[in-house]
Amino acid sequence: MSKHPTWRSCVWRSCARWMKFNLVGGIGICLQLAVLWMLTSLGVGYMLATALAVESAVLHNYVWHERFTWVDRCHGGSRNVALRLLRFNITTGAVSIAGNLLFMRLLVGGMRLRPVIANLASIALCSILNFLVSDRWVFRSALEPE
Repeated sequence: MSKHPTWRSCVWRSCARWMKFNLVGGIGICLQLAVLWMLTSLGVGYMLATALAVESAVLHNYVWHERFTWVDRCHGGSRNVALRLLRFNITTGAVSIAGNLLFMRLLVGGMRLRPVIANLASIALCSILNFLVSDRWVFRSALEPE
């Protein structure tokens, strides 16, 4: 029997991981929206509030991806955890923050949408790229080359 996974098992594993990614992301969205609402309610400008809300969701999501979504790939000591967090924050964090700020500027600043509605649209637009970057680079298998 071959040690290599079949195409079907790879597809199944990817679909299951995508569902986990979206579950974690959904909880992260709730956190992000709550932080955004809280900060804007306190008078913080929507751009700063968006950046802080996104970073809080990025950190939340990293912890749960490490312990749930990609738990099978998260081995090693604190150095490996720190490197994955750095890669996650650089890539997913950058895509999320830059994408959200860009879309918030366009949707709130340009189209005058409410910040929470605009933020939901921004999150949706960034999610697929974030999954691919996380799956292929941040949480890549220990057997895969750098």
